[in-house]
Amino acid sequence: MSAEVTGASQGKAVRDGREHGWAGTLFAPGAIDCDLHPTVPSIAALLPYLDEFWRDTVEERGLESLESASYPPGAPITARPDWRGPRGAAAATVEQLREQVLDRWSPRFGILNCLYGVQLLFDENLAAAFARALNDWVTAEWLDRDPRLRASIVVPVQNTELALAEIERRAADPRFVQVLVLAAGETPLGRRDHWPIYAACEKHGLPLGVHAGSGYRHPVTSLGWPSHYVEDYSSQSQAFQSQVASLICEGVFSKFPTLRVVLLESGVTWLPGFLWRFSKFWRGLRTEVPWVDRSPGEIVRDHFRLTIQPLDAPDDPDTVRRVVDHLESDEMLLFASDYPHWQFDGDAVLPPGLSPELLRRITVDNPLATYPRLGGATP
Repeated sequence: MSAEVTGASQGKAVRDGREHGWAGTLFAPGAIDCDLHPTVPSIAALLPYLDEFWRDTVEERGLESLESASYPPGAPITARPDWRGPRGAAAATVEQLREQVLDRWSPRFGILNCLYGVQLLFDENLAAAFARALNDWVTAEWLDRDPRLRASIVVPVQNTELALAEIERRAADPRFVQVLVLAAGETPLGRRDHWPIYAACEKHGLPLGVHAGSGYRHPVTSLGWPSHYVEDYSSQSQAFQSQVASLICEGVFSKFPTLRVVLLESGVTWLPGFLWRFSKFWRGLRTEVPWVDRSPGEIVRDHFRLTIQPLDAPDDPDTVRRVVDHLESDEMLLFASDYPHWQFDGDAVLPPGLSPELLRRITVDNPLATYPRLGGATP
């Protein structure tokens, strides 16, 4: 991408912002970026945050990396070329994040969702140790270094008791605003063995963030293992659909009526059609799930939120408006740059065709309503 193209895109975005009364910014003042991805530069970066026993374990087992297979470091969509450092790493330091996001677009807050391979480990205790180390690393290397940053608590979903312990350990820090899991795990998220996690989320005012990605316990498609990464990535919407159905049908929101679920990097356009089909079959089969006492569409609009990167729709403004209209709610979408993933061109971080009022809801009002720990916080 040339500097001329980037500069032209940024200039147009700033001009559009000024027309909306948002002088000098790309979106409304006080905007909140709900999906930023810090990169663990190497497993050595986490060693100071592991107990001696686990540091020895890493050395004895020859563990060299826990990179998430859902986001291979070398894949083009994992990071924009102009955001990669001299060694090819993107989002490896808070200085990079400041230059490329925080100082560039001036959001009030940015929420860090660290995608590291904690969920890939079969050893539950090792997974818990790395989750602790990862959350402590995020605290020391990111949250403590910029007051605009917030983060999600990464939990070892391999063991609900250990996941709950990590939530309780980190919930005392108000800079942690969400609990993070992957869309394609070992079991559906609605299953009751996960419910203590949701009770902790309600107790501490933490939404459940479900991010695209897999623990690779099962094939990422319903037909088996694919041959190519593009198949894996494009099949993630199937996992999100299954998790939405599981959370609703298992009665999670009857048990936890204030729980919010944020679908991160899920795309958006699949949801209206899925809800039409899901609600249609619920009307015929609802005697099977009597605790689901209203349409799945209504439940989704009350309890689920989606980030807008990637917005899997054409760039045509009329089409974007129609997609949003089909959601039947102006409260569901949350702004996210998805940094450093390459989900948008230049600085066109907001979808075209939306009114200034709706853009303000997406960038400011909806995130504040979704994340209660952001309310009244500074800066």
